[in-house]
Amino acid sequence: MGQRGRIELSDGPTFGADETVGEVTRGARAVVVHPDIRGRSGGDVDLRLEEAQGLARAIGLEIVAAFAIGVRAVRPATLFGEGQIDRIRVEAAQEDADLIVVDGSLSAVQQRNLEEKLGRKVIDRTGLILEIFGERAATAEGRLQVELAHLDYQAGRLVRSWTHLERQRGGFGFLGGPGETQIEADRRMIRTRMARIRRELEQVRRTRGLHRERRQRAPWPIVALVGYTNAGKSTLFNRLTGSGVMAEDLLFATLDPTMRAIRLPGVDKAILSDTVGFISDLPTQLVAAFRATLEEVTAADCIVHVRDIANPATAMQKAQVEQVLTELDIVSEGGGESTIPIIEAWNKLDLLEGDEIAVRKDLVSVQPANRPAVPVSALTGEGVDALLERIAGILTGEAKRYQFLVPASDGQRLAWLHAHGEVLSDEPSSDEEGAQRRVTVRLTAREFGRWSQQSEPA
Repeated sequence: MGQRGRIELSDGPTFGADETVGEVTRGARAVVVHPDIRGRSGGDVDLRLEEAQGLARAIGLEIVAAFAIGVRAVRPATLFGEGQIDRIRVEAAQEDADLIVVDGSLSAVQQRNLEEKLGRKVIDRTGLILEIFGERAATAEGRLQVELAHLDYQAGRLVRSWTHLERQRGGFGFLGGPGETQIEADRRMIRTRMARIRRELEQVRRTRGLHRERRQRAPWPIVALVGYTNAGKSTLFNRLTGSGVMAEDLLFATLDPTMRAIRLPGVDKAILSDTVGFISDLPTQLVAAFRATLEEVTAADCIVHVRDIANPATAMQKAQVEQVLTELDIVSEGGGESTIPIIEAWNKLDLLEGDEIAVRKDLVSVQPANRPAVPVSALTGEGVDALLERIAGILTGEAKRYQFLVPASDGQRLAWLHAHGEVLSDEPSSDEEGAQRRVTVRLTAREFGRWSQQSEPA
């Protein structure tokens, strides 16, 4: 497991990223159970179960059994009914499983009761995702965000860890027992630690904001890759930049934002940003903790929504991503207009057969005007040039034609125009003030604003 922050609680267990899965290590045998709760489960149950298995594999668990259980009425104490618990127990015993993964949210009481009845460690979807994030976070900010999310998750589960002391309650009247005292002390320590992390994160956000302002003052446009986890964002990022960002067939292979410079047709330089993948039912602790990371998307000039077009759940995944973009005030309610231009990159064409590819390409023509789509394969490079052309078209789409007279001796400003605009002509011109160059160039409003600070159009 990755190295993460931990806090030592006096005379009690150690809490850190590993606590959410106890002492379970990579290679542990796990049974994955998806509770199909009547009236709550969204989407195809088989696809949800497959996604849950992907989450478990992402931290190296060996899936020995996986199945869905229909839940008509949620039991407050255990979530499942007694007969359903017996089924899980038998399955776990037959497969010699070490761990039960419940693809849903469990309260501390439900988790404790299930562990007692099943005789095995139980982890819920939130704990599983927190464990993945804890293992993958690479930057200082990412580790702080993960630790904050873990502490928030653990704070509500302290009572489960101290049940052996709760039975020792005693004292006189208003005085609680040693268990209650220990729980309060540990909660206080966690609150103190969370407050410190929030202060550190606030400083990180200020620094990130300064960097963002500096980038916005710079002449280079920003293109952000977003998409459902494992849609192929990092593979596409590597294809476009030639870098070696981690790109594996795993959920949440990328957690920390990465930026690289790229060249586009008619755009000398742009900044490409790879972001954390979205997922359904993301733990609320992580939604808040990773807000600063997602805020990078709001500073983009263009968003490329990378979709796994070969995935049967691609429509559901798109809806999840659009929901997050709506929460960031980028897309209006109902997936309508957006404040930032969005292109859909329909990725993983290489996984489709000939007829399926033809169908997908036909669908491109009926895409809404505000969501143009480009079929691509980040793995083979098919369609990538067309995607770059489309991105460049959006970034330069509002460019207007200008004509400037620049002194021939002013090489710096002449070079600036060639670097940041589409120069249509550059001819010598001479007047009473001396030799000059007459430059006809196409500039975006942003670039023209920057140029206006240095010179005025002829």
